[in-house]
Parts: sequence; C-alpha cells; structure tokens
Amino acid sequence: MDSEGASMTESKRRERQSGPGRYNSHDVEALEDSDSGIGLCGWLLVGFSLLLMLVTLPISIWMCIKIVKEYERAIIFRLGRILKGGAKGPGLFFILPCTDNFINVDMRTITFDIPPQEVLTKDSVTVSVDGVVYYRVQNATLAVANITNADSATRLLAQTTLRNVLGTKNLAEILSDREEIAHNMQSTLDDATDDWGIKVERVEIKDVKLPLQLQRAMAAEAEASREARAKVIAAEGEMNASRALKEASLVISESPSALQLRYLQTLNTIAAEKNSTIIFPLPLEMMQSLMNR
Repeated sequence: MDSEGASMTESKRRERQSGPGRYNSHDVEALEDSDSGIGLCGWLLVGFSLLLMLVTLPISIWMCIKIVKEYERAIIFRLGRILKGGAKGPGLFFILPCTDNFINVDMRTITFDIPPQEVLTKDSVTVSVDGVVYYRVQNATLAVANITNADSATRLLAQTTLRNVLGTKNLAEILSDREEIAHNMQSTLDDATDDWGIKVERVEIKDVKLPLQLQRAMAAEAEASREARAKVIAAEGEMNASRALKEASLVISESPSALQLRYLQTLNTIAAEKNSTIIFPLPLEMMQSLMNR
C-alpha cells in the first residue's frame, strides 16, 4: 500500500510539472467540458434563448456581442457550466441572452505589498518584516473555478508564508540572506497557488525593522568592536615605530658622524619653520669643564 501511494504521489507530481504552468491539463479539460452535462432541459433552454435572440434581431445583437481587452480573458458560463473552449479573448466573442454570463479575468502582472509581520526568529528575536509580491494569472479557468477570490487568497498566503519562512531563520541570516529567503518564498507560493492558475513571478523583502533596544545594543557592540580594532592598530604602529627607532639608534651608534649629520638636519628643519628661537644642545662634559675653571 505504501509503494502504491508513493507511486500515485509521484505520478501526480509529474503531471503538475508537465506542460506550461504545471497545472493538470485533465482537470482543465473537465472544467471546460460542459456540453455533456446540461441535459435535455438545458438544451431546450439554450434553443429558446437562441430563438429569442433571432426574433429580437437586430436589437439583441448588441447584447450578445462582447469585447475583451488585450490583457483580459473572458470565462463564459452556460447554465452555470464553463463553456467548452476555455477562456475567450482578446477581441470579440458571442454569448446567448438569459443562459450565458461571463467573468473577465485580468492577465497582467499584479503587485501587492505584504504588510509588516511581527516574526519571532529562531534565536528568539522579534522583528518586523515586510515585502512585495509580483504574480499573474496564468490560467483564467482555474483562477475562476477553483477559488473564490484568487487575489485575496494570494495575499493571505503570502503573509503566512513570510512568517513561516522567517521563523526558521536566525537574525543574522535574515539580515544577510534576503535573496535566499525571497527565493524560498517564491517557490513555496508558486507551488501553493499552482492549483489556482496563478504564477508567482517574484518576491522581495523590503525592510527588516529591529526593536529600538536591540538597535542600541547592536550599535554599542559595533562601536566597541571598532574601538578595539583602533587600539590594536595603534599598538601595532607603536611597536613598529619602536623597532624602527631601535634599528636607527644601532646605525647611529656605529658612526659618530651620523649623529652630527642628524643634528644638522634637525637644525635645518627648525630653521625652515621661521622660528625666532633656536636651541643649541651642548655636551655635558663641556659644561663641567667650564664650571671647574
């Protein structure tokens, strides 16, 4: 029994993945096949409607001819059943009075904002996240026959999916892996809305709002980290400078004339700055000899 159930599940999955939009073509054909179910009474009503249209010509022609725009499709219901042939349009199409009615479906891409959702992350941090979803109706027949309001259902499903996906992520993953989260949401929404004839084209995470206390804590942590790095860099600079001074002192100690040249260079630097006072250092031995005299 388990193997049979697994094989049936696999066959259904293959049927959903085959063809454009991945919806089951047999279900669409069953929805569109209405001629075999209206019965004798239904055919009598259709004939009466056709006769009424012929009697009231040419006035009735304006009630029977309808127009749909390039971006719309019309689903025609005859005695409550979807007319064979599927969605009509764009352009002109013909309906019978009294027995036929139709619903226009917009096939353009629709955009809506996901309201900010309060989400508890995997590491127990409460964040407010919002986003935007782009979708379009790929099969007008399924969008009308399988769900009451496809737009409202997609909006509610997007909110739930956002909370479910972010609930499995840490705060660091939410802040750094937005593209991966958006891709996971798109895949989940696309699979869930496939039976409704809807194709989710794109999902984007707009903003992640953190609590004010958490923002202050993260700012203090970042500032402390920057100060620590600055102190380490300053200490490394002092260490390198001391090593350079040590090497310079060793070179000067090997040649007394080098100390005299360094002294003259220092005097030249002081004189270039236009100072009024120049200090000449004298050796202590010379001062002691003068004091002894």
